[in-house]
Amino acid sequence: MKKNRIVVIQTSIFFFLLAAIHPVFALSAKLLPAKISPGDAFVIRVEGATTSVPEAVVGGKSVDFTSCGKGCFETIDVLGLDTHPGSHRIIVKVGRTNLKVDVTVKRTVFPTITLTLPEREVILGPKDLERAKREERLMESIWQKETPRLWRGKFILPLPTEVSSPFGLRRVMNRERVSIHKGIDMKGREGQEIRACNNGRVVLARNLFFGGNTVVIDHGTGIYSIYMHLSNFDVRPGEMVSKGQTVGQVGSTGRATGPHLHFSMRVSGISANPVSFTRLPL
Repeated sequence: MKKNRIVVIQTSIFFFLLAAIHPVFALSAKLLPAKISPGDAFVIRVEGATTSVPEAVVGGKSVDFTSCGKGCFETIDVLGLDTHPGSHRIIVKVGRTNLKVDVTVKRTVFPTITLTLPEREVILGPKDLERAKREERLMESIWQKETPRLWRGKFILPLPTEVSSPFGLRRVMNRERVSIHKGIDMKGREGQEIRACNNGRVVLARNLFFGGNTVVIDHGTGIYSIYMHLSNFDVRPGEMVSKGQTVGQVGSTGRATGPHLHFSMRVSGISANPVSFTRLPL
């Protein structure tokens, strides 16, 4: 009898120590960062989800979570440039449990520049307009495809240079037409190597009317990166690339006035601030 009591006590101590070493995490969800500007990317991370894969709807669209460890799931998403300032609630479902996370969209004033240009540079002729529309439809068809996760770890910028035109910049041309910059322009010298911001698969490498020589990389889970005005390509469609791999060189092809890189990112078809990706806690 005494021996059995000793065994029970030893077993209890064993499980106590096991729980201390491997604690059971309570089911929780958090958003990182919790405060963003319109167009910034953010991470929703769920911990303690041991029985079901989380589900959520952001901006009217379902998002897919991927594993980040035992009981851990995460997704990267974005709220568009037209999102109103204030608190926005996101409901994360894990089985029958609803978890609430709030994202605060800061009131952000994006810079504006006024340009006076020849009308031929503002209004496209019929042939150029048809080509531009055809290529826009092509790009939109790419954003509709969502593939399994390929990205790993932190995102990087493709050039170690300054940003010359920021995300969200408003260009007022000839006092009438307004163009919103949905990427960033990065300074670069002709021929400087441009590197992939993360792992992925090349889905486009071709010359476009506006973007010139353009590379698009699918990083999975609805995330795409776009590199424009390249002088030439170092990759082909269908090729797998690693973070930091050279995809092309800086150029001035397409509608560019000089050598630079136009770099942009899309999440489920929504334009996202590329710089915000580099700040994500991944």
